Parts: sequence; structure tokens; C-alpha cells
Amino acid sequence: MSQKTVIGRDAEVSFVGLVDNVPAKVDTGADASAVWASDIFVDKDGKLHFKLFDDSSPYYTGEEITTDDYSVAMVKSASGDTVMKYKVKLSIRIKGKRIGAVFGLSDRSTHNYPILIGRRTLQGKFIVDVEEKVTDVEKDVKNTPRLNVQMREDPYKFYKEQYLNGVDEK
Repeated sequence: MSQKTVIGRDAEVSFVGLVDNVPAKVDTGADASAVWASDIFVDKDGKLHFKLFDDSSPYYTGEEITTDDYSVAMVKSASGDTVMKYKVKLSIRIKGKRIGAVFGLSDRSTHNYPILIGRRTLQGKFIVDVEEKVTDVEKDVKNTPRLNVQMREDPYKFYKEQYLNGVDEK
């Protein structure tokens, strides 16, 4: 039996050969893992294309990933909505341990963490100590969800465009 590594409620994840030290939320309540992806499409040959993050993220490299090894799943979000997600296996490194993990590709631009690590990725490899914390994402402006960044730039404009959806105020 291999030694399990202790991680906290968050971790830094490196996508081998792509991008290093990205903050991730460790969530034992979530079954699957997810990563912020953009420009997701399937070409005429059936290959899936995507980019990790998007150009508003400090972790975005613009590198397109192409694979024919993918699946789809209907996933229920924390809010209760069911959506279809493409799922891919990516090689990652957490606390020096290199593993293959399956990630659902989704727009996580409004989440504090661009990556969610769920039970299936953790199982048999890591023990979670909820008192341990690696990053301070919630207080780090570069990782503030995009909506909060927009709101801070011009709160009134944000209110009219996002909250009122362009409807004239009363």
C-alpha cells in the first residue's frame, strides 16, 4: 500500500507540461474534479479542443489542447442545475505527487478557485486535513472572480448592466 499524502482544503496544482502552481479548492463533498476551460469545441474529425482557463486568468497560456480521448457526463451543480460537461484525463502534480486525473471542463471564471479537486481524484492518494491551507485565494485580487473585478471597476455601471440586466431603474 502506498503512502497517502496529507493536503489541506486547498492545494496548488500543476498541469504537467502546461502550467504550474494553480490554486485549487479541495472538496470532499464533490464527486468529480473540474477545471476552468475555454474555447471548447469538437471538430469534424471528432477531436475535442480546449484551452485551460481564459485570457482573463493569470494562468492562461493560450495553448490549445486537442484530444480524442474524452467523454461526456451530465453533472449536477451545487445549485441543483444539471449540465453536460466534457471530461478529459490530464496529468497533474499535487504536493510532488504526479497523478492522472479526470476533469470536467467548465467555465469557472466566477469561482474563487479555477480548479476543483473532488473525491475521485483524492481517493486512495490523499488525506484531507481541513485545518491546512496553502493559498489565500479569497484575499488575492488577481484571483477574485471576474464579476467582482468588474463590479469594483465601476459599481454603478455593473449594477445597471448585471443586476438590472439593462432595465432602467425606477
